[in-house]
Amino acid sequence: MNKTAIKNFAIWARNKLIADISYRAGLMGITADGIQKALPQSTGATEFYDIGTAEPYSISGEAVKQRKHLVELIQRKEKETNYKTAYKYILEEVAYTWFNRLIAVRFMEVNDYLPSHIRVLSSDTGKMEPDLVTNPFSAGLSFTTEEEQAIYQLKQENKLDEVFRILFIKQCNALNENLPALFEKTSDYTELLLNLSVIDQDGVVYHLVHDIPEEDFDVERGGQVEIIGWLYQYYNTEPKNEAFAKKGKITKEEVPAVTQLFTPDWIVRYMVENSLGRLWVEGHPNDDLKSGWKYYLEEAEQEPEVQTKLAEIRAEYAKLNPEDIKVIDPCMGSGHILVYAFDVLMQIYESAGYGQRDAARSILENNLYGLDIDDRAFQMAYFAVMMKARQYNRRILNGEYKPNVYSIQDSNGINRSQLKYFGAELNEFEKNNAITQMKGLLDAFRDAKEYGSILTVDQYDWDLLYRFVAKTEIIGQMSFETVGLDDTANALLNLIMQGEALANKYCISVTNPPYMAISSASPKLNDYINNNFVGGKTDLFSVFIERCLQFTKPNYYLSMITMQSWMFLTSFERIREKVLANEITNLAHLGARGFDEISGEVVQTVAFVVQKTGLRGMYKGQYSRLIAGNSEAEKSQIYTSKRELYISKGENFLKIPQRLIAYWVSENTIRCFDYPTLEEIFITREGMATADNELFLRLWPEVSISSITFDCETAEQAKKRNVKWVPYNKGGTERDWFGNNDYVVNWSNDGFAIRNNKDPKTGRIRSHNYNGEFGFKEGATWSAISSGDLSVRYCPNGFLFDSKGAKGFSKNGSNNLLWVLGLLNSKVSMQFLQFISPTLDFKVGDVVSLPYLKNKDNYDQVIALVRMLVKDSKEEWDSFETSWDFRHHPLLKWHNASESDRTVASQYGTAVQSPIDYAYAQWMLECDERVDQLKVNEEELNRIFIDIYGLAEELSPEVEDRDITVRKADYQRDIKSLLSYAVGCMFGRYSLDVEGLAYAGGDWDGRKYSSFSPDTDNVIPITDEEYLEDDIVSRLCTWLKVVYGEETLEDNLDSIANALGNKGASSREVIRNYFLNDFFKDHCQTYSVTGSGKRPIYWLFDSGKQNGFKALIYLHRYNADTIGNLRIDYLHRMQRIYESEISRMQDMIDHSTSGREVAQATKRREKLTKQLKECREYDEKLAHLALSRIELDLDDGVKKNYRKIQTANDGKFYEVLADSKNIMSKE
Repeated sequence: MNKTAIKNFAIWARNKLIADISYRAGLMGITADGIQKALPQSTGATEFYDIGTAEPYSISGEAVKQRKHLVELIQRKEKETNYKTAYKYILEEVAYTWFNRLIAVRFMEVNDYLPSHIRVLSSDTGKMEPDLVTNPFSAGLSFTTEEEQAIYQLKQENKLDEVFRILFIKQCNALNENLPALFEKTSDYTELLLNLSVIDQDGVVYHLVHDIPEEDFDVERGGQVEIIGWLYQYYNTEPKNEAFAKKGKITKEEVPAVTQLFTPDWIVRYMVENSLGRLWVEGHPNDDLKSGWKYYLEEAEQEPEVQTKLAEIRAEYAKLNPEDIKVIDPCMGSGHILVYAFDVLMQIYESAGYGQRDAARSILENNLYGLDIDDRAFQMAYFAVMMKARQYNRRILNGEYKPNVYSIQDSNGINRSQLKYFGAELNEFEKNNAITQMKGLLDAFRDAKEYGSILTVDQYDWDLLYRFVAKTEIIGQMSFETVGLDDTANALLNLIMQGEALANKYCISVTNPPYMAISSASPKLNDYINNNFVGGKTDLFSVFIERCLQFTKPNYYLSMITMQSWMFLTSFERIREKVLANEITNLAHLGARGFDEISGEVVQTVAFVVQKTGLRGMYKGQYSRLIAGNSEAEKSQIYTSKRELYISKGENFLKIPQRLIAYWVSENTIRCFDYPTLEEIFITREGMATADNELFLRLWPEVSISSITFDCETAEQAKKRNVKWVPYNKGGTERDWFGNNDYVVNWSNDGFAIRNNKDPKTGRIRSHNYNGEFGFKEGATWSAISSGDLSVRYCPNGFLFDSKGAKGFSKNGSNNLLWVLGLLNSKVSMQFLQFISPTLDFKVGDVVSLPYLKNKDNYDQVIALVRMLVKDSKEEWDSFETSWDFRHHPLLKWHNASESDRTVASQYGTAVQSPIDYAYAQWMLECDERVDQLKVNEEELNRIFIDIYGLAEELSPEVEDRDITVRKADYQRDIKSLLSYAVGCMFGRYSLDVEGLAYAGGDWDGRKYSSFSPDTDNVIPITDEEYLEDDIVSRLCTWLKVVYGEETLEDNLDSIANALGNKGASSREVIRNYFLNDFFKDHCQTYSVTGSGKRPIYWLFDSGKQNGFKALIYLHRYNADTIGNLRIDYLHRMQRIYESEISRMQDMIDHSTSGREVAQATKRREKLTKQLKECREYDEKLAHLALSRIELDLDDGVKKNYRKIQTANDGKFYEVLADSKNIMSKE
């Protein structure tokens, strides 16, 4: 089947039909903007409409009535919504009606199912003119004399499109006798708007015939009736996208489009064969039947007690005749499942000795039932089932047979006052009883279009109700009240039929329900679900799991394909309870990419079969794990190979926290849940939600270090000390044991501002969960949402914690905390969390639900190992300047190395050409030793916990290098961090004479700097050439001399340049280019964490692309004079240098006799001229800011201050800093 061609045609055809129908409507004064009145010259028989041409457009006769009906429908729909929506809805309905009929006629003519056996849209000979147009009077259609004359006349005038329109409508009306639910009489507005051509090669008919291969329709050449379903799904592509793209709730009109998803053929077969097929062969063993069912899964061997109970049930099955088996698809869509169920039922009937003709008739009458909320889907399903029946019974289209498929209709428009005219053949008691019941049924179906087949309907006396509507009686003369009585009778009959279908119980319930979050549903649907379905209030598919359990008779089967989330998520626990009260027979876990039409991970599905019987969870079901397959075909292949087949019992799932359907988990793993949980020694809590992290959180380097309090042990202590900023756990990237200490939170006045963060509209407090008694306590913290394994870190006293940085605490001592930390970072924890938290959302309740098996013999060893792991991880974390416990750069530890030391380092495998190279070699050795030791300790922890929990068969203790979460040495990264540290020394943030931060706000102490003096005015210029004696490269050279010695300067510069890898003719030029182009980018990357955005503390004043002026300042040393000093002492100085250099280049141009020199001087002069121009323009901006003498408050953070410093007193913004758009806060 060429799905690409089908998809392209369906999407295009929808737009083409709507455009053509809109054009026809517009000719009659009906447009998206409104409805015109007929022109004054109109009469009762003929109406005229202004279409902007010399002659108005006219309609007459039947067309006038049809237009009136169309207008009434739009106006009626307008009362529910608005005019534009009503107009669009009605025209969409008309377009789809004709699309549906075109597809149906095409299918029937290709398969020679048309009563006339004459093609309507194409020709057997391949000519463009359809055979019906060529031989209009050979098709058995009835014509009036006037119609025959009109056809002759139009053919003579070669007006083939007009002939085709007459004939196509005639054919559709004739097919009403054969397929009345699809081909309704078209003497209405749909006929009025029909605008089809058979000669236009850009028309729908031409494309239908030529774009989709004919064999895709032909059932004898591999075609399938399922093509109808694919066309329906693709037709809805754009409406589905539009509904999802809009804001707001999904309306009842949009529900069919957004929930339409055509079930893969192999999944349909799996569901039907393992429910309907299983039911029959368990009562009527038949190996021949089973051999033809590719996806039938034989039952696992059961315990004797279960076998006894199953034997009793199967004895009941053995009494069934084929016509006793009732099958329902309550979300039938285009009928794909019903069509395959028809095939399986046919095999069952034939195995019982029935002929195909009688079997087809019986299946329609007795076996198959279908429901849907969508009228369009109903038409498709009705047609598909009838076409399937036609394959087996040539006489089935005689109009006598109708399948039991229904589109749910509401009762809102039914005239209740006419009920008294019904029940003509009933006695008074029966009539009164019938009226009472009918009113109950009418009440049940109020707004039924909102709810569809989730509606629950009581059992009524259906025979009485059928007799009630069968005959009416009008006493006296006809009156206004009796108008439309026939319509009411039809509506009541449909209501009774759909009511009976909803109230009945079935042997088999099988469906692919809609997937849609209840939160997106209309208020009515939302309320109905919340009031009637306790087990599945999250998504429509889970509502249908509960509803299908209601549909299914005790001891019989239901089968579905749904999203997999009901198996694992906390919000679906109650629906799991309902499923596990029965027995899962088998399950195919598809995961992502189960539908080729849907790429990515969004839709992850599972197909399953449940027997509605209670065996106390003892039944051994079979579970096929197909998540590794990347397509429908791959998953089907894994399923049939049975290489990922597991056996499990419901009682296993009942032991697991939240009753998770973790079918692949071993018996040993399940057995662990017989023990207590971690809750015995460990308590977990979700953290605080400030409701405005931009306002209340900072990365710690943004604020003054003196305003951060690191050592509070209780909330009361913090309150007494009137702290401002305190450390804050907020999750972060995957890192074990220690680290991710990036944030501080504003907790001044006991968090008063956070506690009083109100919604300005409602006045409600937006923040919540202020850590309470657990604030500032020692604990273990982790990222609530991860992309990998659970990653837990030790956290000392002094921290508050966030909702994304969940935290756990020991109930009795630090040693138990360390024991739990060891367990959570071991492989054993993920053995449980892989199914307790399958979405990698490690909720506090999930973590504390892990089994707790303590072994006193290993307790002290575990504590010792965890202490070492925390120590090593902290040591590595503190080796980088983003730690507040950073003491000095690691490459400074070995700056006094001797020549012999460097020789030893060379033997380690590193090219050592300078003291920096030697220092790096030593650092690399330290990092490797630390990683090796961490790995050894983690593997030993794994061994201990695997032994304690008895999981040696399931787990191995080995740890991959990539799973060690501390950083290894990296030459380029570590050299860049050395340069960052050097810049910090230039600004006085660090000092070679003191450990850690020398200045990060507060009072300046010049006594800290004796070895190397920081810049005096907080401005370090970066130039593209060596113009200034105190630019950043010159300052770096001075720093390197102090640290490593003057005699090694050039060697060290070469090492740095080699690590950086930038362009340049010399080491100094390479380093200069790095500072000019890349240093600030790297700095922004260093001072940012996931989700924080860039928070640089060294700010780059940047004139633009010409690199005319660049200079760094240090945020914490900024004052109101900084910009003025930068402008006068540096920018103006650079302007004078450029002017001088331009003059010198001009002089060279004027006097040099070397052509090469002149060319070089000319090129440099042009560059300098551009830089000077850029600087002068930049100077104008800086002048406004310098005069404004802007003050900054470090507590406001980088983002706010980055905007503030560039906003003058006149309120205008002057962009003078680099990357402002990505750094500063929004206005």
